[in-house]
Amino acid sequence: MKLGVCQMSVSEKLEVNKNKIISFIKEASCQNMDFIGFPEMALTGYTPEILSDKNLNELVQNALDEISKTCETSKVGVAVGHPYTEEGKLYNSVSVFLPNGRTYSYDKKYPTKAELEYFEAGKKDLFVFTYKNKTIGIMICRDQNYPSLAKELKNKGAEFIYILSAHFYNPKEARWKLEKNRAIPITRAVENQVYVLLSNFVGSHIGMVSLGNSLIVDPEGAVAVSTGESEETLISISVLP
Repeated sequence: MKLGVCQMSVSEKLEVNKNKIISFIKEASCQNMDFIGFPEMALTGYTPEILSDKNLNELVQNALDEISKTCETSKVGVAVGHPYTEEGKLYNSVSVFLPNGRTYSYDKKYPTKAELEYFEAGKKDLFVFTYKNKTIGIMICRDQNYPSLAKELKNKGAEFIYILSAHFYNPKEARWKLEKNRAIPITRAVENQVYVLLSNFVGSHIGMVSLGNSLIVDPEGAVAVSTGESEETLISISVLP
């Protein structure tokens, strides 16, 4: 089985992001990847005009429907981050689409202080799913700071934990937080003896910058593969069936 993550830049136009996600899914299929994770909020970013649109759910769902269809035709499973509203509240969410038509969703439990001005803390339970005989769990960015969440996924049977991230900071902060943002997924991998796969953005967005450094860590804490600070790319690891 071949598992990957996508590192990408984000546009303020939903259509651009959707098309880029679909293009990366097709590329992953050409590279024989079975499942890939995209960054947190990959579909829209944090663009205020999109998040405040009264038709947000319809816009997001239409795009997710196209992504889901691409997963089925390309035979690649994906985890893609996006917003949605429910009863007037905004959530930072992830949807998982598998080629067999199964879907799963989760909302970020621990938004940052800045996010809490806009987003509600998620109430959905953590989930794992089995795909091609491998069990995978998902969390979103700052959720990684809470060891109990990774442990819960491990206790549910996760062999692989995806962390969908959006490490946007002012340029100076982005630089000094690089080591912390590499250290945490490594720590979670060792603590739980699982693979951890972190996807992140690159480039600038809403006046901030993300320095990439997406990575895949093995259960012993070795960084099997990682990206640089500026390129849009797919990275992957092959594991025994």
